Amino acid sequence: MKLVVKQSACWTLATVLALGLTGCGNSDSGAATADSSTVRISLMQVGDIPKTGNDVETGLEKHIGKDLDIQWIPSSAFNDKVNVMIASGNLPHIMRLNYIPTTVGAIRSDQFWEIGPYLKDYPNLAAQDPEYYSNITVDGKLYGVPNFRDIGRAAIVYRKDWFDTLKLGVPKSIEDWYNTAKAIATKDPDGNGKNDTYAFPLFKTYTEGSQAPLTRIAVSLGGVNRWGVDDTGKFTPEFITPQYTEVLQMMHRLYAEKLINADFPSLDSTEADKMMASGRIGMKLNGVATNGKSTQQLLTAAVPDGVVDISPFVGPEGIRIAGEPGNFGFLAFPKATVQDEAQLKDLLGTLDKLMDEPTSTLQLRGIEGKHYKKTADGKTEFIDFDGYQRDVKPYRDNLLNIEGYHVPELVDTELGTKGVKLSKDDRKYAVSNPAYNLVSDIYTERGQELDQMISDAQTKYIMGELDDAGWQQAITSWRTAGGDQLIKEYEEAYAKLKQ
Repeated sequence: MKLVVKQSACWTLATVLALGLTGCGNSDSGAATADSSTVRISLMQVGDIPKTGNDVETGLEKHIGKDLDIQWIPSSAFNDKVNVMIASGNLPHIMRLNYIPTTVGAIRSDQFWEIGPYLKDYPNLAAQDPEYYSNITVDGKLYGVPNFRDIGRAAIVYRKDWFDTLKLGVPKSIEDWYNTAKAIATKDPDGNGKNDTYAFPLFKTYTEGSQAPLTRIAVSLGGVNRWGVDDTGKFTPEFITPQYTEVLQMMHRLYAEKLINADFPSLDSTEADKMMASGRIGMKLNGVATNGKSTQQLLTAAVPDGVVDISPFVGPEGIRIAGEPGNFGFLAFPKATVQDEAQLKDLLGTLDKLMDEPTSTLQLRGIEGKHYKKTADGKTEFIDFDGYQRDVKPYRDNLLNIEGYHVPELVDTELGTKGVKLSKDDRKYAVSNPAYNLVSDIYTERGQELDQMISDAQTKYIMGELDDAGWQQAITSWRTAGGDQLIKEYEEAYAKLKQ
């Protein structure tokens, strides 16, 4: 049976827009009228909380014609806080959610408005790639607007100076990956006379999220993105495919030969990033194309002559990258506070205005004369990027904007420009995860347990605590503990959506 990978969403925008509207709740808890001038919204806090009434927030409010009452929730406690808010019914008009089982459960229990039928009436929202929306649907229906992120942004961020010194190219085969790792770990690319460098680090969450290094390498070699689906609708998890198995075996070999960091089961991903910034590693495998510029800036502070470059993941078939879900969470509308269709439409109009040119520029460039300036040819150029990161980035990361859409072109460093271009161009090479928008009861109930079983077994295999037979037994245990049921439920949900 031929196993194929879903290259792009099978949904069209018309499909999303044709979805029917669910029944409406009518609780008056914390309600606001449809013409309310204030929008209460909860967002994720990363970094310092912006001061109330700051210039950025005021500029957004002026264009959308609403006052924003923002609740900033620390990222470390975000999902727990959202769960408490949902359970208590103390909800804002718009709340940022992550696509996780508890959120899906709340949506399925009719606590949020379905918005699919309305999307066509909002030109900025309707203009976006349909896969942004299909990847956050629940049972085929859309309940929120994504915090848009490029789907094809996966990239290798690497030390070009080291690669040039060692006469290395970007790896294209499993042999290339091993040889590159060995060369960087043993041939002293930094010239300090010590074997104190690695090609790349692993870290304790290396199997999690949409930027998992092993998944990215396996996809480049022809593998699936987390899940594969063949032409009969049969689902296969990545860890039993030959490409992923090859990558896992390579990691076991690198660990045994001390060519990757031995502390990876306890290393935080932020510490792994610091290894790149301090000049200890040659590649960042969990990054995105636009990380190149910031990585170069950080590296220059520690290694003034260090040179960073970026590349898509490449394999025997050319560029082939693990497509991301296209969002950093999504904005949803609780029925407890959004009273009726009129108020829902008003709020959707508010979000649509956030993607107009003035507000897109404000989110992506900041305030003219303070964070950026206009150039003679109509482009924009940062004059205080650190200030932008401090003042504007919290809004950029949580609200609605897409680089290249309704925003003037940025005059940037060569690497910064290359990163933006690669993120856009590589959309056509993105291999989708066909399970992004599938709902499984057993995964909702026991997904964390099932994921942990495989993650623990992979770590033990890499470290030599499990041999090949032990790894196969771990897969069998996963199947009997609920994995086979998960596969069945994904197949059934996929078939239902295809209908």
